Amino acid sequence: MQLSKQKLQENTEKVYDTIVIGGGAGGLSAGIYLQRYLLSSLIIDKGKARSFWMQELHNYLGLPPDTPGRNLLKQGKDHYLSLGGDLLNGYVEEVIDEGDTFLIRVKVGRNDSIYAEFRSKYIIAASGIIDNLPFLDDMQNVYEYAGYNLHVCLICDGYEMVDKKVGIFGKNQRSLEVAFSLGWFTPHITLFTQDMFDVSLQFRERLEDHGYELVEEPIEQFLGENHQMTGVQLMNGSVINLDAGLISMGSQYHSGYLSGIDLQRQGENLVTDRMCRTSHPRIFAIGDLKVGLNQVVIAAADGALAASGIWQEIRTRKNQSMIFN
Repeated sequence: MQLSKQKLQENTEKVYDTIVIGGGAGGLSAGIYLQRYLLSSLIIDKGKARSFWMQELHNYLGLPPDTPGRNLLKQGKDHYLSLGGDLLNGYVEEVIDEGDTFLIRVKVGRNDSIYAEFRSKYIIAASGIIDNLPFLDDMQNVYEYAGYNLHVCLICDGYEMVDKKVGIFGKNQRSLEVAFSLGWFTPHITLFTQDMFDVSLQFRERLEDHGYELVEEPIEQFLGENHQMTGVQLMNGSVINLDAGLISMGSQYHSGYLSGIDLQRQGENLVTDRMCRTSHPRIFAIGDLKVGLNQVVIAAADGALAASGIWQEIRTRKNQSMIFN
């Protein structure tokens, strides 16, 4: 059931088997499996799934390559709700470990917000990441092309840049290392620092050896039309023509609500076992939050793994309880 502000009270008084934080591909997959295992679940979705901004899912098995990410998410939500799962649009602010249960505090509604508390036996963290974009005075100019031919994922979209003139936009020298992997797909690479950081002499020599151009002048604007970026105009007025772009500026991880729980991390990613269980036995992490590849298809598989792990554990405990009683 789709929960609204008016339908929260009855649900705040129950204890769910699992609350899934995040309604992207991974979270929805987890929810579908949980419902099919006859477990009670609630998905809390802040409405900013990374896959929602993907204009075409070129590498998702079985889907036409021009399928927008938002279509996949809509079908997933419809499927989940058809199985009797609860879905709430809200922002999780805090998760508190109470021992046998978790207390999840949620802000509901951007305007005239109300606050609600839910409880569950297990948590699946599926809230993902959001990619940092190049900062310009006119950010709408960036949004015009991001997710089209201004890519954010080499693994996803390297094939889309074969033999094209590609610009890489980084935030530090380390972020520009992706150029040497992109070189598998195209030799026509220009790197942009926007005069935000220095590049070492050794790195410059590596770029020269590969035939890659380095541009340190700040960018005035992206050029193009109909969401297809054709180049950049620099602050000095010069224009560099491009066929595509790759943004390599890192990401924001949406896992602050877990800050009060001591979890093993690798950088900003949560460390998990093969069933996506974190260092806390009743918290699972899937998709972009965990260590691994940031792929929609992998997030969906992670959701199945986490839900299956929870079901197996609940089933085992129930069987043991029946034996001892």
